[in-house]
Amino acid sequence: MKWRIRMSTKGFNHKFRYEYCKIKNFILYYPKTLRATDRLMIEIRTRKGYDINIVGMPSHNLETLEKPASVALLPERIPFVKPRLKVKVDDPVKVGSPVFEDKRNSQLVFLSPGGGRIAKIDYGPRRVIKEIVIALDQDEGYETFPLISEAQLEGMERKKLVKTIMTGGLWPLFRELPFRDIPSPDVVPPSIIVSLNSREPFQPVPEVYLNDKVDLFEFGIKILNQLTETLFISSSPGNNFVPNRLNTHVTHTCEGVYPADDPGVLLYHIKKNPDENRSWYINGQDVLLLAMLFKTGKYPVDRTVVLGGSLAKEKKHFQTRMGVPLNHITKGRADDNGTARYVVGGIFKGYSEPEDSYMGFYETSLLLIPEGDEKEFLGFARPGYKKPSRSKAFLSVFNPSALPLDCNRHGEDRACVNCGFCAEVCPVDILPQFTYKSIIADEIEEALGHGLLDCVECGLCTYVCPSKVELSEVLKNTKKAYYLEQL
Repeated sequence: MKWRIRMSTKGFNHKFRYEYCKIKNFILYYPKTLRATDRLMIEIRTRKGYDINIVGMPSHNLETLEKPASVALLPERIPFVKPRLKVKVDDPVKVGSPVFEDKRNSQLVFLSPGGGRIAKIDYGPRRVIKEIVIALDQDEGYETFPLISEAQLEGMERKKLVKTIMTGGLWPLFRELPFRDIPSPDVVPPSIIVSLNSREPFQPVPEVYLNDKVDLFEFGIKILNQLTETLFISSSPGNNFVPNRLNTHVTHTCEGVYPADDPGVLLYHIKKNPDENRSWYINGQDVLLLAMLFKTGKYPVDRTVVLGGSLAKEKKHFQTRMGVPLNHITKGRADDNGTARYVVGGIFKGYSEPEDSYMGFYETSLLLIPEGDEKEFLGFARPGYKKPSRSKAFLSVFNPSALPLDCNRHGEDRACVNCGFCAEVCPVDILPQFTYKSIIADEIEEALGHGLLDCVECGLCTYVCPSKVELSEVLKNTKKAYYLEQL
């Protein structure tokens, strides 16, 4: 049985409102014979954020890709990690062989997503390791790990469970808020958050990656329950993407626009003390990988990714593997009429990569978007009926259709004008414009007071800024610098 309470994010202080709703609903709705097995589902309704309506949304159709010729690990794209190589060029590797470790903790190893040989190690400036490319054998070998049944899991000590996950190369799937670093294995988190939402328009949806894998996901939930006393699983109200069977595990429903599904947004609205700021989170698809490691005894490399954007001919989900080449996903599926920018990781949080690069350890989406460097005749005088913008300066505010998006900034850098657009969309109620000015003035304590550490790095402040200020990048880099200084 589940009991529902509703919590709006408008009006009262969050902590007071949360306690008030709990007390109110307990008095009004909880029977005196409330059983320990009864579940409490909390409904959270966020009022801020923004849903962008652009062309190129991927369908829910799933296609399985053939095996690529090579795969890669991208240490540069794993935040805070300082890689120390355990291989060299031409070394043979199996699926699950150690490739590099983190200098901060030598027990944190990253394993090979393919079996074959190390074909290339690409270094960037200051000897930063950009890519470790593995040329795949026709018949790939696999490293083996212990098989663990559900019965064995129930009696397993937490320390042994942590070691099993670390040895199996999947500990980096966990991230710790607010800095989103890989957490220390010696720390017990106040909670672990799993999000089953898909608010970002170019990310795999649970309906696809959970199809026929509900049993596996439930086993993954049991693993997470052994790591923490508090497990939060969030979904959207009436989410058809989540199988009904999994709704019995959902603890929170988050209603609202992007990024209502972000773990940091959920934590911001439910936390009751500062200790909860260090909660962990893991992607819903990655819970399946944990279960596969225990069930099969092999390092799991399966990945469901999406291809979208206006220059993609086939906009849908693909079943492939970790570290797949970008041009393997787009082979025969890219529009040859325009020069596409390859954006990996999503429209708001992603980054540009060349066509011959690879998918990173955490990335599950690829967008093909026009560069937008074409000249628009009398563009300054046009009413902008087909230009996506949150501002009401364009007539596109009256256009309900999906609109084309390119990489042109459509304007030059200007000083912040305190328009407040960024504060209107910020899902965690910080004032990005004042936080930004505090950082520029080197007043870090003031920036922290404005809520810098609550920033969920959603990218909306940058998107809506009419002055083209890279607010999100500045806030994100400052958080990173502050974290490294604390370390």
